Amino acid sequence: MNAYIFPGQGAQFVGMGLDLYENYPVAQELFEKANEILGFSITDIMFEGTPEALKETKVTQPAIFLHSVILSKVMGGAFKPDMVAGHSLGEFSALVANGTLNFEDGLKLVSQRALAMQKACELQPSTMAAVLALADDVVEKICAEVPGVVVAANYNCPGQLVISGEVEAVTIACEKMKEAGARRALMLPVGGAFHSPLMEPAREELAAAIENTVFNTPSCPIYQNVSTTAIMDPEEIKQNLISQLTAPVKWTQSVQNMIKGGATQFIEVGPGKVLQGLVKKIDSSAEAKSAEIV
Repeated sequence: MNAYIFPGQGAQFVGMGLDLYENYPVAQELFEKANEILGFSITDIMFEGTPEALKETKVTQPAIFLHSVILSKVMGGAFKPDMVAGHSLGEFSALVANGTLNFEDGLKLVSQRALAMQKACELQPSTMAAVLALADDVVEKICAEVPGVVVAANYNCPGQLVISGEVEAVTIACEKMKEAGARRALMLPVGGAFHSPLMEPAREELAAAIENTVFNTPSCPIYQNVSTTAIMDPEEIKQNLISQLTAPVKWTQSVQNMIKGGATQFIEVGPGKVLQGLVKKIDSSAEAKSAEIV
């Protein structure tokens, strides 16, 4: 069974999507429609902007979404998912790919999500850090013991967790992780504490937008970050998508459940190869590759 997986923030690069725009009329049409919907030329930034301009949350999130979704559309009949999943932002790409959301609504939600997260970041100094080679339960225990807000935010693969929270709490937690035997506990160059309670203002804002959007019954199940299980019910998908902003991304558990559900091949749709690497670390026997246009 084919599991199509969609990357999140961090996979962007200048020039992404240009080959699609230049070679496929359907891609050009969708990119131009995106410029209209967003009210600025995201294609200029994606194709020939600076890395700094592309790194802004309000640009990065729609850019990765567009690259992933348009690539899946260009694949046409070759795009045949038996199940889908996305890492954080990638969940929105996955929901357009399996027909739960239409292109326009998906892009509008991603743009609103990015702006809401940006606002939440500006309310309080906050950050994230990567913790390597420490057991999940040890990371969780340390986070629980540190004063202030710090939580496990991304379960990327065994031995690779990201923590998220207030700057001071994350700094203290990093020191304690190293003392507990972590190979590294490294601050990440991000503007805020994604997937932590500090994203509550963004969650409330996004919840209203999601509630007012039509969600269709998908063509195949999505394994969502919050539940890690196969979901087909549009209302349940909505609620999980709302919870996702303040809850951890359980990528390890999602991939394990997809394999249990019959996934034999993981195909990454979008920029970069990050998710393929994580899949191989979660299960070395799993097949993983980039999406190709036949």
